[in-house]
Amino acid sequence: MKNKNTKVLKIALTALFAALSYVAFAYLKIPLPGNTALHIGNACCVLCALLLGGVYGGLAGSIGMTIADLLDPVYITSAPKTFVLKLCIGLITGFVAHHIAHISEEHEQRYIIKWSVLASIAGLVFNVIFDPIVGYFYKMYILNIPQELASIAAKWGSAATFINAVVSVILVTILYSALRPVLKKAGLFLTVE
Repeated sequence: MKNKNTKVLKIALTALFAALSYVAFAYLKIPLPGNTALHIGNACCVLCALLLGGVYGGLAGSIGMTIADLLDPVYITSAPKTFVLKLCIGLITGFVAHHIAHISEEHEQRYIIKWSVLASIAGLVFNVIFDPIVGYFYKMYILNIPQELASIAAKWGSAATFINAVVSVILVTILYSALRPVLKKAGLFLTVE
């Protein structure tokens, strides 16, 4: 029975993080030229991956931010790219956090902080590298945008993605460090295998 309750809790929390990702991107963004924006949606994806594992974090980020893209006429064409990239952010973050560092097990606070930062950086460095590259080719070959415009958009996207990543790593580290002991005390902290 406990295993079933844990699964239901993980699904519910994934839905909550998907909603948070949606709100963070849809309502808390600063739009920039080149079909990009400053936002903290990725932070929700990474935090979920640290708390629940890579699959759940990736799904939360990809579902939440893809829905935000689909409901915004400016970003609707980016929805397929968003789904894949956000899923990868969660998977990479979760892999580093839980399969390399095993942060859901008992460790001293310094170890947890160090590996939550490294896992966050791993997932978001992927995004910093691949979001502009995938965006460039996606715009050129799928959306049929001229190379010059796709190049300009990729440069803006690269700068925005880097800023988003730095802010997200800081925010996630603070939130994870604050949430972990509270969830443990409440008996709601889940071990990720």
